Amino acid sequence: MDLQLIEAKIYDIRQQKIMLDFDLAELYETETKYLKRAVRANIKRFPPDFMFELSKTEFETLRCNFSTSNQRGGTRYLPFAFTEQGVAMLSAVLNSEKAIDVNIAIMRAFVFIRQYALTHKYLTDKLKELETKYNKQFSDVYEAINYLLKKDKQETEQKERKRIGFK
Repeated sequence: MDLQLIEAKIYDIRQQKIMLDFDLAELYETETKYLKRAVRANIKRFPPDFMFELSKTEFETLRCNFSTSNQRGGTRYLPFAFTEQGVAMLSAVLNSEKAIDVNIAIMRAFVFIRQYALTHKYLTDKLKELETKYNKQFSDVYEAINYLLKKDKQETEQKERKRIGFK
């Protein structure tokens, strides 16, 4: 299973990384109504920190990300949003080979995103530390870059001007 495909289906809602029921149903190669039916039959396995139903405004905000219609043929019911733990719990509810393989791939995608976020945060913190430590030198570098950019811009404007007089 392609990690990039799975990562594209992970959204950030309520400060949590989630996957929507119709995306999971597509990955499991089943219909959304069967996935929801299995979840409702085992609702005690899905506390609010594992799964929640999107509000209408949250769903409308996300609608542009996955281009569902708001006309006929679109989604009639608000989707379930599954956190990482909720997706892991789905493997207990959907007990098929495909569900197990997909869940393993999804868990790897969540771990990859978490590691990337930690690395990104580490690099950002290091850069801020360097900027505060060497603030004077950074400002000199920024001034030099801005000067060169302005100088380059002025030269291109002069080259583009229409010459008048004798050539």
